[in-house]
Amino acid sequence: MEFVDQMNRKIRLDHRPSRIVSLVPSQTELLHYFGLEDEVVGITKFCISPNSWFKSKERVGGTKNVNLEKIKALKPDLIIGNKEENTFEDIIELEKIAPVWMSDIYTLEDALNMIFMLGKLLGKYEESKSLIQSIEKEFKILTLNKTKEVKKVLYFIWKDPHMVAGKNTFVDDLLNRCGFENETSEERYPEADFDNLNPDFVFLSSEPFPFSEEHMAYFKNKFPNAQTKLVDGEMFSWYGSRLLKTASYLRSLQQELFH
Repeated sequence: MEFVDQMNRKIRLDHRPSRIVSLVPSQTELLHYFGLEDEVVGITKFCISPNSWFKSKERVGGTKNVNLEKIKALKPDLIIGNKEENTFEDIIELEKIAPVWMSDIYTLEDALNMIFMLGKLLGKYEESKSLIQSIEKEFKILTLNKTKEVKKVLYFIWKDPHMVAGKNTFVDDLLNRCGFENETSEERYPEADFDNLNPDFVFLSSEPFPFSEEHMAYFKNKFPNAQTKLVDGEMFSWYGSRLLKTASYLRSLQQELFH
């Protein structure tokens, strides 16, 4: 069987994968949703959901620094990664161990396509179709409730240096879907230009940097005209089965901040 991943790379499988290593937290959660308890043999130290897998599955390092020897010892017949999460160098080495399927996600449509493609590859076609339909239904409700009023937001993901999610990111796509406009015009993950930005809202994400209440005062001082809020980073950046909960979370933000 031949499959094409989201980077247009072809991989060939002789049989349905039975020993899978997942290198992306949100995709690990998706594999759990698909019921692949026995098939998934390795995950990263950041694959915290489900907790039962985090406790019981072999951990193979981080997303940016995978332990190649641990993965090799697991004898996987499929490795699942992501272009943004994993390094090019690691992928090259992992391809010597087993077929590597890569996702590449910038929008909700990309995420739904990833779910569909993995569903087909893993023999979970019906499950993937049902999941996609449920996610689409939830996001349709979000769109219907989208206010005509547009508010500008800076979405911080890192401290020292202070970095934000810019244009051409999955976070940016979700912000737009619930009525926020990204205050930065730069793409990907630039450092914030504090002197030339004037957002209505400042969002401090819980991941990858764990912003908390102790960081609020700094940003309120930097942006006195903005409302600063801690937000759930998993809801904005996990693009697997977590999307079932995302639209509802974004609706709650709409209701809190626009009304």
